[in-house]
Amino acid sequence: MHDIRAIRENPAAFDAALARRGADAASAAILELDSARRAIIHAAEDAQADQNRASKQVGAAKAKGDEAEFERLRALVAEKKADLARMQDDAKAKDAELTAMLMGLPNVPHSDVPDGSDENDNVEIHRWGTPATFDFAPKEHFDLAATQDGMDFETAAKLSGSRFVVMSGAVARLHRALAQFMIDTHITDHGLVETNTPVLVRDEAMLGTGQLPKFAEDSYQTTNGWWLIPTSEVTLTNLVAGATVDESYLPRRYTAHSLCFRSEAGSAGRDTAGMLRQHQFEKVEMVSVTHPDHSRAELDRMTECAQAILEKLGLPYRTVVLCTGDMGFGAQRTHDIEVWLPGQNNYREISSCSVCGDFQARRMNARFKPSGGGKPEFVHTLNGSGLAVGRCLIAVLENGQQADGSVTLPSVLHSYVGGKTSISAEGVLV
Repeated sequence: MHDIRAIRENPAAFDAALARRGADAASAAILELDSARRAIIHAAEDAQADQNRASKQVGAAKAKGDEAEFERLRALVAEKKADLARMQDDAKAKDAELTAMLMGLPNVPHSDVPDGSDENDNVEIHRWGTPATFDFAPKEHFDLAATQDGMDFETAAKLSGSRFVVMSGAVARLHRALAQFMIDTHITDHGLVETNTPVLVRDEAMLGTGQLPKFAEDSYQTTNGWWLIPTSEVTLTNLVAGATVDESYLPRRYTAHSLCFRSEAGSAGRDTAGMLRQHQFEKVEMVSVTHPDHSRAELDRMTECAQAILEKLGLPYRTVVLCTGDMGFGAQRTHDIEVWLPGQNNYREISSCSVCGDFQARRMNARFKPSGGGKPEFVHTLNGSGLAVGRCLIAVLENGQQADGSVTLPSVLHSYVGGKTSISAEGVLV
C-alpha cells in the first residue's frame, strides 16, 4: 500500500511512477477523497469540542436550577452527539474507501528498473552455463522413458482434474530429494532460517502480501473462509505482521518448503502439458525482512542464493530484470531466473526474486524501532523462489536425459537418493 503523505507532497511524481507501469494517473482521485475524509474528521473534532462544552454547561445549568436552560442544553448535547456519530461513521466510510483505493494500486518501480510493456522488454543481466548439445532430439520431461511409470497425469485427472500429477517411484524420490537439497543449501550455505508454516491462512494474511483484494480469483478459498496459500511468501512475510521490532532484529531471512495452490485464472491453454503449470505444486521459498537502507542489496543477495542452487545442480540459466510492464503487483524490482529446458529448446522461469520496499509492510503494519531513537519506521520485505521444486525436477530430467531414455543425475543429489546416480529407462534409480 502507498504512503498517502508522499502522494500529497508530490502527486506528479506518484502519477509518473504509475505511468511507468502502464497504470492511469490516480493522485487526483486519491487526493480528492483524502481531502473529503480529512474535512469530515476536522468537522467531527469540532463537533466533539462543541459537545464537550455543552455537556459542561448542562451541569452548570442544573446546579443553578435553571430548568429551561438545562433542557435546552441537554437537547443540544443530544443533537451534537448524533451529529458526531454520523460524522464518525462518514469518516470511517471515507477511510475504508481510501484504503481500498490505495490497496488496488500496484507498487511503484525502482528507478533502475527498465521501462517496457511486456516480457519482450525484459533485460538479461546474467548468464551461467552452456546448454548441452545432444546427438539426438531431446524430449520434454513427460515423454522420457525414465518418467513413464513415475509421472501419471491420467490418474491424477481422475482424482482431481487437469493440471495435477501423481508421482511415484524414482520420480517421486527425486522430487523429494530436490526439495531437501534446496532447504539444506539455504540453511547451511546461505544462513536462512528453516521455517514450517500453515498452508491455510486468514484474509488478513493474504491482504498483507497483496493477494487480496485484487487477485482473489487466482487463489483457492475453503468454504469456511480460509485461503490456501499460493506460496509461503504469504505466511513467512506475515510473521512480522502487526509487530514493531528493534532495528537489531533485522535482517530476518527465512526459508520454507511448502505445498502451494494456484487456480491459474486466465492461463487457459498455456503450458497444459506435463508439470510446468500445476494447480498444486511445491516450492522452497525465501523471504527477507530488512532495514530500508539494505533492501536493494538484499535483492541481489537473494538472487545469488537462488542462482547457487542451479549452479550446484549444473543447470544452465539466465537472469533477467523484469521491465516495468512485466513486474508483479507488489514488486519494486524483480529478477527472474530462467533455467534451460532442452525439451522446449528455451529458457523458462524457475525463480522470481522481488524487493517490495514498504509496500507490504504498510499493509501489514510491520515496523522497526531505529537504534538511534525516533519514530518507528516500516520495514522492507523481499521474497523469492529458491526454487520451484517441480520446475527444477523438469530441468534435471531434461538436461540429464540420455539417448536410451535414461537420466543422469547431478552429483550433488546422489547422497539424497541413496547413492544412486541415474534413473534407468525403466524408471528405476540405479
